[in-house]
Amino acid sequence: MTIGRILIADDHPLIREGIQLSIRARHPGHIVDVAGSIAEAEALVQRNGPYKLLLLDYELPDANGFGGFFRLQHLLGRTPIAIISAHDSEQMVATTQAVGAAGFLSKRQPLDATIAGIEIILAGGRVFPTSAGPDTHIDMLRKRLDSLSGAQRRVLLALAGGDLNKQIAADLGVSEATIKAHLSAIFRKLGVTNRTQAILMMRPLLQPS
Repeated sequence: MTIGRILIADDHPLIREGIQLSIRARHPGHIVDVAGSIAEAEALVQRNGPYKLLLLDYELPDANGFGGFFRLQHLLGRTPIAIISAHDSEQMVATTQAVGAAGFLSKRQPLDATIAGIEIILAGGRVFPTSAGPDTHIDMLRKRLDSLSGAQRRVLLALAGGDLNKQIAADLGVSEATIKAHLSAIFRKLGVTNRTQAILMMRPLLQPS
C-alpha cells in the first residue's frame, strides 16, 4: 500500500540514488520520485503531487539561488522542504532557516545522518545544525517577499535571473503592461524605486554566500 510520495531534486546521481534507496528501505510504503532540475521537479509536482517531503539540492543548474526553493514552495504549499547542500556555512544554514525550510542537510555528513534528519522531518520536526542562529536581516527580507503575490514573486525571480520585461511577459503569458504593473507593485512593497535596487535588496535571500 502506498503511504505517500517523497521527491528528491538533486543533479548528482550518486547522492540522489543513495538517498532514494535508503528511504525505500526504511519506508517501503513510500514512492520516492527523483528530479535533476527545478523544471523536472515542477513537472513531477504538477503531475504526481501532493508530496510528504521535498529534498532540494540548493545548487541545481536552474535554481538561481533560493529562487528554485520559492518556485517549488509556491507549488507545494505546506509540504516541508529540506535543503541539501555541500555549502554548509553558517550564513547558508541561517538563510535556509529564515526562508521557511524544514531543515538543512549537509552533503558532507554521512548518509546515515542525512536519513536520520529525514526521519525527523517526516515526523513533523525541523533539522538544523545547532550552531545556526536567526538572521534578523534575512528574516526581514523574507517578510517583504511574503508580502508579494504569487505572480509578483515570479516576476521578481525572473528579474533576478536577468530576464527583460518582454521575456517575462512571454514566459508568464501576459502583456508587458501587466509586467510593468507588477513591477510597480513590487517596488512599492519592497520600498525601492527601480529593478536594480530590488535585485540588490533581495540578493542575500536568493544567493547567500
